[in-house]
Amino acid sequence: MYLGPYTKEVSSQLKLGKIRIFDTTLREGEQTPGVAFRLEEKLTIAQRLDELGVNTIEAGFPSSSEGELHSVKSVARLGLKAEICGLARTVKEDVDACLKADLSCIHTFIGTSPWHLKYKLGISEEEAIKRAVETVEYIKDHGCTCEFSCEDATRTPFDFLVKIYKSVEEAGADRINVPDTVGVMNPEAMKSLISRLREQLKIVISVHCHNDLGLATANSLAAAVAGANQIQVTVNGLGERAGHASLEQVVVGLEVLYGGSTNIKKELITEVSRLVEKYSLIYNPPNYPIVGRNAFAHRSGIHVHGVIEEPACYEPFDPSVVGQTRRIVFGKHTGKHGVKTFLEQLGMKVSEEQLTKIVMKIRELGEAKKTLMDEDVFAIAESVIGGIPDREKAITLKELIVVTGSNVTPTASVTIEAGGKELRAAAIGVGPVDASAKAIEKAIGAIGQYTLDEYKIEAITGGTDSLASVEISIKDKFSNRFRAKAVDDDIVIASVGALIDAINKAMFYEKLKSLKQQS
Repeated sequence: MYLGPYTKEVSSQLKLGKIRIFDTTLREGEQTPGVAFRLEEKLTIAQRLDELGVNTIEAGFPSSSEGELHSVKSVARLGLKAEICGLARTVKEDVDACLKADLSCIHTFIGTSPWHLKYKLGISEEEAIKRAVETVEYIKDHGCTCEFSCEDATRTPFDFLVKIYKSVEEAGADRINVPDTVGVMNPEAMKSLISRLREQLKIVISVHCHNDLGLATANSLAAAVAGANQIQVTVNGLGERAGHASLEQVVVGLEVLYGGSTNIKKELITEVSRLVEKYSLIYNPPNYPIVGRNAFAHRSGIHVHGVIEEPACYEPFDPSVVGQTRRIVFGKHTGKHGVKTFLEQLGMKVSEEQLTKIVMKIRELGEAKKTLMDEDVFAIAESVIGGIPDREKAITLKELIVVTGSNVTPTASVTIEAGGKELRAAAIGVGPVDASAKAIEKAIGAIGQYTLDEYKIEAITGGTDSLASVEISIKDKFSNRFRAKAVDDDIVIASVGALIDAINKAMFYEKLKSLKQQS
């Protein structure tokens, strides 16, 4: 970690201890407008969160529907290390739904601010306390861990807030949660509130911060400094309205800036973030902290030179800490030195003439306002040099058989040579090209995972016997893109040829990157 003296001095004086991470991506995160996870996606996310090391997974709100109850129960039956929790109002039927879902933990809540009591619930403070205590006792009578929340706690008068929290503590609650439901706290106010609650309560204190004013992470960290033992988070900050405190920012902030600790395996953070992006269809902006595509990207010539010589010049920590990679962005101001250094680090040797051509092409694209990432420069260099040497090609297509026609399910079988071994696979698809691509993906599954990003086809000449030009772009697990083009009088052959070429480029790039990291 490349911290300055001021942060080091302050963090060394803090004694945060280990902070529990309560992930609510499957419940709060799914309340993001437009997000709806399928059952198999929920199960996969839960498994990856468990591998990541979260302490608690809030799997959903079982009483909301039969489908939700089934999905929560399915998560509970995965046998994960993490505690599996379900949400329930202070209503017996809600708790019963959680029990029916085989949950070991139940998170129950009731609104406590004047707005919630008067307009949403129409009850008094005394009635709210009565409902809360009865529900907590009912949960504990059934042997479950109980977490209790005062919804809109940060707009609830302090005397009443302490009274209801103490009441549920005496009733047997294991944890109390303090939600900043509409994101109106600032770090100083959050620190003050949690400090005062810490003086009054003995049990675990948790916080749940919304991001309406962009302070969810800051408020969560302030709460930890003040004595909170748990922070509720979502992957990528998914959630109602402007979202929620993000797992990646909270965890890295706790461990890097505040000297705290969690159970999270930070090197898996980016991978889990990408998975949730894929399933939620909510993609982080490039400049998103920690996991954004540009989080460790460097473009300015001065910055590039500095980070090549010493990463600490322009990075807070090594990107590998969170499973990220450093990226050099090239454009119209790119110089020969930066390009040459980059290519040498990849193990690619170019002549002065070739280097000039590569730099000219980069600048030409830069003038057209195109941003080039390191894999783009690799592709340009590879095209100038003359392509990947045959000896460096990871896979070779040996055989392709395609069956298609009217009332026939398109089917393709392929034989691919990789490392001296033949890999065979067959697949069906919505057409011959799709079937072929799926067969190739199936065959190389063990040695590479790539997704088709773009597919373009055009006829070079007129007529039914015209040549077809196919251009393909694929992405690897780090979202690096690799493009390839092939021409043939058979659309399927052209498509497969381009796909194989793109995969070889991706694998060659990966190999060069690996050699660079080992050196």
